[in-house]
Amino acid sequence: MAPFRQDELITLSDALDIAEDATGNHFKFSNGQWKKYGYDVKTLSSLDQGEINSCALAVLSKGMRVLNDFESKTKGRDFYFICLQDHLILRALKRDGDLGLLPLLVYIFTHELVHIVRFCNFFQRFDVTDKERVEEEEVVHSTTYDILKKFSLSKLDYVLDAYQGHRICEIAV
Repeated sequence: MAPFRQDELITLSDALDIAEDATGNHFKFSNGQWKKYGYDVKTLSSLDQGEINSCALAVLSKGMRVLNDFESKTKGRDFYFICLQDHLILRALKRDGDLGLLPLLVYIFTHELVHIVRFCNFFQRFDVTDKERVEEEEVVHSTTYDILKKFSLSKLDYVLDAYQGHRICEIAV
């Protein structure tokens, strides 16, 4: 399982900046408001064994950040980790030459940031049934598409097309 190289980590940082900006614009909040949404990014080299996945390109895990600030109204706050699966992302790039690392990471980060915003604003609980998880994924893929569909970035259209099937939601009547 190969981790990202230094040049790929730089691309990762650029992708996160783009995704934060695009997601923040969609939800109409400033870059400063991202501080309210506690999260960090972990790559393969810093993942615990339980955070390594064999299917998903990224996994969102939840923890608790303990605040020792005297002024703090709460002692603990939910904190999320976007656990990138370097090995699977690199394998996807190798398998499909039409993918690009930057647009793929922008999609992945935007998708995970949408989850975080939804969890932090109580639009969705983190711990749900399998059926609810599938429904949440459909909502998040659709929202991610809405955020990125007008975005001008080389090869992003290809990534959006690749996830088209994930945006189709069944409507219960």
